[in-house]
Amino acid sequence: MAGHILVIAEKPKAAEKIALALGKARKHKKYNVPYWEIVNGKRIIVAPAAGHLFGLASKSPGFPIYEYEWRPLYEVEKGASYTKKFLALLASVSKGASLYINACDYDIEGSVIGFMIIKEFGDLKRAKRMVFHALTPQELRKAWRNLRPLDWEMVEAGLARHELDWLWGINVSRALMRAYKQATNKRRSLSAGRVQSPTLVKAVERELEIQTFVPIPYFTVSVKIKDTPFEPSLKFERRNEAEAWKRNCKVGKVLDIIKRTEELSPPHPFNLPDLQAEAARLYGYSPAKTQSLAEDLYLDALISYPRTNSQKYPKDLDIKGILTSLSKSPYGGLVKALFKETKGIFKPNNGPKDDPAHPAIYPTGKVPRGLDRDHQRIYDLIVRRFMATMASKARYEVQTVIVEISGEKFKAVGRKQVWKGWSLYYPFSAPQEKEIPPFAKGEVVTPSCSLRQQYTKAPERFTKASLVKWMEKVGIGTEATRARIAETLFTRGYLKSVRGKVYATELGIAVSFVLANFFSELTSVELTRKFEQEMEMIRMRKKKREEVVGEAKKVLKQLLALYMPHLEEAGKQLAFALGELEPPEKCPLCSRPRRGKYCELHERAEEELRKAYPEWKKRLGVSWKEYLEKMKKLKGAGELVRDVASLLSSEE
Repeated sequence: MAGHILVIAEKPKAAEKIALALGKARKHKKYNVPYWEIVNGKRIIVAPAAGHLFGLASKSPGFPIYEYEWRPLYEVEKGASYTKKFLALLASVSKGASLYINACDYDIEGSVIGFMIIKEFGDLKRAKRMVFHALTPQELRKAWRNLRPLDWEMVEAGLARHELDWLWGINVSRALMRAYKQATNKRRSLSAGRVQSPTLVKAVERELEIQTFVPIPYFTVSVKIKDTPFEPSLKFERRNEAEAWKRNCKVGKVLDIIKRTEELSPPHPFNLPDLQAEAARLYGYSPAKTQSLAEDLYLDALISYPRTNSQKYPKDLDIKGILTSLSKSPYGGLVKALFKETKGIFKPNNGPKDDPAHPAIYPTGKVPRGLDRDHQRIYDLIVRRFMATMASKARYEVQTVIVEISGEKFKAVGRKQVWKGWSLYYPFSAPQEKEIPPFAKGEVVTPSCSLRQQYTKAPERFTKASLVKWMEKVGIGTEATRARIAETLFTRGYLKSVRGKVYATELGIAVSFVLANFFSELTSVELTRKFEQEMEMIRMRKKKREEVVGEAKKVLKQLLALYMPHLEEAGKQLAFALGELEPPEKCPLCSRPRRGKYCELHERAEEELRKAYPEWKKRLGVSWKEYLEKMKKLKGAGELVRDVASLLSSEE
């Protein structure tokens, strides 16, 4: 194979697409791994990786660990023996190559995958980068004609991320396991991570907010006129105030009727977080599932690269060509309508978010064959969103009726769609039409007013999608990693999903408490975000990898030094939660260790219960005993609060 060009793809499917785009490709197999050979004047070998083939490992046993090296993944990870055959193939086809081309996905992970293979088996001085956004023949040929130098800034940022994640993960995980072993003399696998841990702490915080929540009563008077609800419902602290207002709710007058036309702009192109949010809202898919489905569609050349933060299409995107191809699919009718509406001039409503590596997600125009339901749903969202971004604004006739009753103003809003615009193509987020009966300005009306006692509500539980959205909002993790990191918390048994809602387990609460108590800086969003920003600075060539990794080691050393004297205490917390140790004294309400009258969690619940009583007394005039009787049965109260109320009530 002397003098050949070696093209390294991230996965076998991508390798096949690249080979077929570059010429007449012959398929071979070696070590039971496919690769392709093209003789096109030049001899080209296209060979696949299987994602990461190398991983970090410590140079010596023990704890803490700050020295590490890259090794073949099968030496580092259980279950990675499948990588042996890929490494064997790549070692074989690398021999004698005159040029090495990294054609893995153009992100920091793909950059590291290709870099490690060329470094191990080839020659980095004779290496190039192939950059493409979709696995279509035209996109791949264009990338082949425009090979770039190796993307060192992406490689360095990717290496830094791996090193930081490894340093954080192995040291803090071993700190947890060492503490547990010291307390129980038993081994148990426990994990922590640079991004995983602050996410766990946030999920546990939300769990405890819900479990220790005490609802506060209030009263509302809602108004209906001609069977139409008017907003807002009036809110009162005391029943007598609400009843007094309701007694005066006898007659109203229409002050004004405002008619206007409302225009709603088309949605922005999809980035991965937006696609994940829509798939969760419409179909209940977890972010990890949506990402996996989208990656399958990408490998089948049906959509562009999905792991992007961009809401902008590339300026040179052949929108007309893509739509022309889609006209031969079941979307033909919609394509025809879009051509008619736009007169063939396509101006997408690009959003504000950008990504230096990849544009927003778009369909390639290739018509799919035989997609299953889940893949079809994601593909459908992407195609429809693509068309909607090019369409006109949706128009509504909006009528607002303003009525005055007893000195208060109320309104009802009717909405009728008069032009579908973008909602013809993407109906999933268009506002609902709402009809209201006719009113006349100055008309005297007879309202129907109803009084209800209600309670404030606990914070919403996270879903997997909203947890990933929180990670995006606070700036930790990346588009490519957030869903996987969140999913790890479930596979580790720290969180569980019940009917789509996230609950923290006893183990998750215990690990979170240990991390928050002994590694508070490590679990802070601020520190995690700081290192995310520093890795971005590496990518922008404003910082060196060695500098950022050195700073991370320094922070870790300081935190571990503070932690070591508390090993036994931390271990006991974990052992109590896992039922491996019996606490000296148990909480009278659960099996957790007693701290004062109750465990730490029930103590917090009692504090919240007592804090809320003056407000209940003021609003409802209830005695302490009546309050406890009510609280122990109140569904909206946290479970820990109901526990405490039941015990206190029995002691009265």
